Parts: sequence; structure tokens; C-alpha cells
Amino acid sequence: MSKKYNFKKDNFCVIPQAISTDLATFLYNYFSMQKQVYDTCIKARYISPFETMIGYYESADEQIPNTYSQYANMAFETLLLKLQPVMEKTTGLKLYPNYTYARIYKPGDELKRHKDRFSCEISTTLNLGGDKWPIYIEPSGKEGMKGVSVNLKPGDMLVYKGNILEHWREPFKGKDCAQVFLHYNNSKTKGSKQNMFDKRPHLGLPSWFKR
Repeated sequence: MSKKYNFKKDNFCVIPQAISTDLATFLYNYFSMQKQVYDTCIKARYISPFETMIGYYESADEQIPNTYSQYANMAFETLLLKLQPVMEKTTGLKLYPNYTYARIYKPGDELKRHKDRFSCEISTTLNLGGDKWPIYIEPSGKEGMKGVSVNLKPGDMLVYKGNILEHWREPFKGKDCAQVFLHYNNSKTKGSKQNMFDKRPHLGLPSWFKR
């Protein structure tokens, strides 16, 4: 992506070094270790396969099946608040924080073309580390178009209107790639206040706390 995009005009943009490379690497190592701990505990039958507090492999995930993921990791939910002022400055909007989702992608993973749900009205994907893997986004809002390829370095963040712009990734050819998604609502959008924290009492809670 050689052209510089502006969120207010194009509905998406890139924030280089939204967090430092050092912090991105720390979070990448932290989340990778968490995956390792989860794998070991499951193999040793120390925790139930239905336990989701330290992640899970969601076989029913329509987007990326059988890939290590976590909804509302507490470190990432803290990052959601840390970057909120940056997000508000970038978008020119007052935002309500909703939730985070993170994945460590594996070889062959593919993110099909899609648009997101209401809680992802103002979305980001932030590269934590691993092998390069471009994300494609279509700024026109039309479906089936060629799209713009965006390559993020660790610490870089793509900001976009997730429920308006179609986005996707081609099959992953690397070893692993860790991304965290931060999701917000525009405070002026109808229903956004009632939807805050993705309808949980507060941040950091699993999805089954939704009202």
C-alpha cells in the first residue's frame, strides 16, 4: 500500500507504530506462551476442553476454524483502553470500547471476504508478530472488488469501518502470525451506548457474560 489513506475520507487508514515494536514483541511472546500453556494443559487433561479463559480452538468458527483464539484477553482489553485516545484522534469520533479478539494463525488459514457485526463498527487489526501476511480491504464498500493490500509490521495497526468495508486475507503461507483486533462503536450511532463492552458488565469478561 503506497498511497496514504485517511480514515475520515476513505473509511480506513494505517497507524504506523500504534504501539512500540518492543511492546508488540512482548505481547506476541506472552500470547504465544499462553497458547503453549493451553496446549500442554489440554494434553495433560489438567483443564477441561470447554475452559475458555486462556483461549481455545474454536472448531465452529466460521472464519478461521481450529486456530488458537481468545475473546477478551485481559492484556488486550487493557490495550483496547490504552489505544482509545489514539483511535478517537484518528477517526475524529467519540468511541465506546466493545471487546478484543486475538488469534495466532497457522499455515493454510484463510480469512474469507466479509463484513463485521455491529460491535465491530470501528475496528482495528494490530500486528503483534510472526510472519508477514497482508490483509485486503475494499474502500468503496462494494463487494467482490480487488481491494487494497495492506502489510503491517509489528506494532502497526489498520483502522477501518468493519461493518461497512469488506476485508479478507489470502491463504497464509507462513509459520505463524499473531494479530489482535480492537473493536469500538461510534458513540453517536443508535444503540452504541447499550452495546458498550459488547453487552458485558465490564471489560475482561468472557463472551458468556453478555446480556
